[in-house]
Amino acid sequence: MSTAPNAPLHLLIVDDDATNLAVLVAIASKLPGCSVEGLRDPITALARAKAAPFDLVIIDYRMPEMDGVEFISTLSTEPGYETVPFVMVTADHDRAVRLAAISAGATDFLTKPIDAIEFRARASNLLKLRRAQLQLAERADWLAQEVHKATSAIAAREEEVIWRLAKAIEFRDGGTGEHISRVARVAQLIAEQLGLDATAQRTIYLAAPLHDVGKIGVADAILSKPGRLSPDETSAMREHVRIGETILAGGSSDLIHVAEAIAATHHEKWDGSGYPRGLKSTSIPIEGRIAAVADVFDALCSARPYKAAWPLDRARAEILAGSGSHFDPACVAAFEQNWPKICAVLNQGTTTTGEPVRTESAA
Repeated sequence: MSTAPNAPLHLLIVDDDATNLAVLVAIASKLPGCSVEGLRDPITALARAKAAPFDLVIIDYRMPEMDGVEFISTLSTEPGYETVPFVMVTADHDRAVRLAAISAGATDFLTKPIDAIEFRARASNLLKLRRAQLQLAERADWLAQEVHKATSAIAAREEEVIWRLAKAIEFRDGGTGEHISRVARVAQLIAEQLGLDATAQRTIYLAAPLHDVGKIGVADAILSKPGRLSPDETSAMREHVRIGETILAGGSSDLIHVAEAIAATHHEKWDGSGYPRGLKSTSIPIEGRIAAVADVFDALCSARPYKAAWPLDRARAEILAGSGSHFDPACVAAFEQNWPKICAVLNQGTTTTGEPVRTESAA
């Protein structure tokens, strides 16, 4: 269809009578800003209209093989013709014919014998409406593109803030920022394997890095303690879940809502023995169940003040052993099915000691 403001509009006239067709084409050719094509065979005209869309169709009612009502009914359902005006030309004053034409999608009628002045006036008005319609559609497309650009810019800024905040928390916890990026990627792989849609996968990827944002409220002495935590210190450390949930509560975006759910539930366990609420099974949000697997796995593979990094094979075995108790079995299965990709994610980075992450078989 024509979309440029001054582009010519295309008019199709279909009439099996050669004389009538020539008269209609001659009259229509005098319309400004319009190209005209006339065809006698409705089957050929239908194929032509599907191949080269028109902005106005004028069709005779009585024709062999396919009458005007059938033609309009068929063409009006084709993509791009939903709003194209159709004019029925007929000598028949039968009300039933006109009702059938309207039901088929006819916009207006012309009665034989054709009055040239009336024809030009009706066609001209319909073409003006069509041009205005196309310009509105073009404007709507432009606005949609602008909204998309603005939304993308906002999303990019939101993502940047999230990654910078998450990295700041990771540095405070003795890491380098690699842990959060690996957790994000592993969580995305699990979500993908579970069949979550692309939007959900992307949201989990961006929200997972904030799983430990609550550690900002935990004392440095506890975060960096090289030995086992005392019961009181363990309780204080577990408060990071509540703190993180509080920090992220009340967000206005889906991303922050998912980040809140992950921060609040990534230490819950499938069998109900986790914290802080002792949630069980599917009462734990799927985002929290996914993040739990990704977080524990990468934590095992990362060096911390209180432990050395585990080889991948040993960490993998620990995740598999936790299926049905610590972890959602479906998430563990998705983890296992993605094992080659997860190995690649881990081996692209390094542990906090600077050494490549290795499997026991490779050590």
